[in-house]
Amino acid sequence: MCEYSKALGFYEKSNKIWEISLPANHPLLNTSYNNIGLVYDNMGEYSKALEFYEKSLKIGEISLPANHPSLATSYNNIATTYYNMGEYSKTLPLLEKALGIYRNSLPLTHPSIKNALNNIEEVKKKL
Repeated sequence: MCEYSKALGFYEKSNKIWEISLPANHPLLNTSYNNIGLVYDNMGEYSKALEFYEKSLKIGEISLPANHPSLATSYNNIATTYYNMGEYSKTLPLLEKALGIYRNSLPLTHPSIKNALNNIEEVKKKL
């Protein structure tokens, strides 16, 4: 519905509750920070999106196995933001890292693998 400020308000409220009630490295905070990052990304506020994506990634690296698809999603989201910012040289290694995790954790026919491969082809055209 493109009501980003409303969505952001609800995500921030739920995030505050989770920050109070959960350990600092709980996987739900990973998801929460990622969701807030997505809203900022959709609003075109890329530096704020990166701030929350990085928080999400740090928690994921601590609390999740190295081949967990949520980590790949974090790398992919950061890469997408850099792509939107025109920073293609930062995008490609993140997409490749995401693809590696997806390939190690998901069936080879999973749409996330296809999307990662397509994104890598698009970035290579820009470099």
